[in-house]
Amino acid sequence: MGILQMASGKKWESGLEAELRKLQKRELRKMKQAKKERSNGLLLRVEEKIPHKVLSGLKKAFRKVFFLVFSKGAGVIEKTFDKDALQKDYAVRNYAVDLKGGKKEIRQFGKDIKIQTMKNMAVSAAEGVGLGALGIGLPDIALFVGMLLKGVYETSLKYGFCYETQEEQTFILKLVEASVSKGDDWIRLNFEIDSFIEEEIHTVPSEEEWNRQVERTADAFAAELLVMKFIQGLPVVGIIGGMGNPVYYRKIMDYIQLKYKKRYLTVKIREKAQTVSKQN
Repeated sequence: MGILQMASGKKWESGLEAELRKLQKRELRKMKQAKKERSNGLLLRVEEKIPHKVLSGLKKAFRKVFFLVFSKGAGVIEKTFDKDALQKDYAVRNYAVDLKGGKKEIRQFGKDIKIQTMKNMAVSAAEGVGLGALGIGLPDIALFVGMLLKGVYETSLKYGFCYETQEEQTFILKLVEASVSKGDDWIRLNFEIDSFIEEEIHTVPSEEEWNRQVERTADAFAAELLVMKFIQGLPVVGIIGGMGNPVYYRKIMDYIQLKYKKRYLTVKIREKAQTVSKQN
């Protein structure tokens, strides 16, 4: 039985269900978009000119950055935002949803996230353009990934989820991988993410499984950002490549925020359905 079928139509249920259905429509649009092949002929021609060793170097660079940031970078990233304030903000907003449960209360979650996304995009743009002007492409990867994870961690806390556990880190890696994937890969990953959201108990991944997920995410990132980072490594014109940072940041975070909101709504509907079941 799907999570929507578990609810029975009360006010708090109708608000949660309406928001979840709205998200599902957005997901359908994203799926259609993911199925389309890239049609930018200029980008394709640039890719053809890039030596294979450059892509290989990007993959190695992204893998190194992802392993480093995910294994040791959480403490540094946490210094860039107020974790306690975000957790308290979630508690207040979640209480309002439990108390009233209307669309207004649910939509309050997304407002602050959008504002923070714009701020992070501005910082990402400044870093990308600044390094691009100097002809620096690969070092920007660490800054970009760090800023991206800052946005992910802020989003997870906004919706009441921790990001420290191995299960959650794997979930985040898969979210990032899906956000830059296309076609059948996007559909497969989106299904795996939805399965994680629907499950109440999650299996702790082995070290080997976690390492493989880091590599898959890094490789997907490298393949998607190949042209941007290659151009960013060229003096002067690197500014153009650096300007791609906020574009990709917004694209990636839009998908991740959608999924975290879907996860929150799914949990709330499940909790309410279980409460109703116990009362009957």
